[in-house]
Amino acid sequence: MSVTISSLLLDRIVALAAADDREICGLLLGAAGCIEAIGPATNVAADPARHFELDPALLIAAHRAARLGGPSVIGHYHSHPSGVAVPSATDAACATPDGTLWLIVAGEKARLWRAQPGQGGTVAFVEALLDIR
Repeated sequence: MSVTISSLLLDRIVALAAADDREICGLLLGAAGCIEAIGPATNVAADPARHFELDPALLIAAHRAARLGGPSVIGHYHSHPSGVAVPSATDAACATPDGTLWLIVAGEKARLWRAQPGQGGTVAFVEALLDIR
């Protein structure tokens, strides 16, 4: 399954990641199969150089706005400043196998993953095609 994103949105995420040596993060907003907007978030992790944690206030506000007719929260993005654009062991430990999208940026590379149920209650990340328009 492919997911559409505009080149402007993707370029903005990559630029946010390039401007910070810590992990950046934010929400992916839209509908099934289409990332329509992003919601940059403060990384409130105890060690933002190695981990990310979305600001819970932003997440609650985004879900509240979606219930009132705004775009749905379909996933999130974050960066791996000194790694690769694949889910880490920490990502897997923190993920829920609910089909949400994980857009990971490392350098100029961005890859999209879907968190799905794995064996024994674990999370399996399946790469999704990112359709850049």
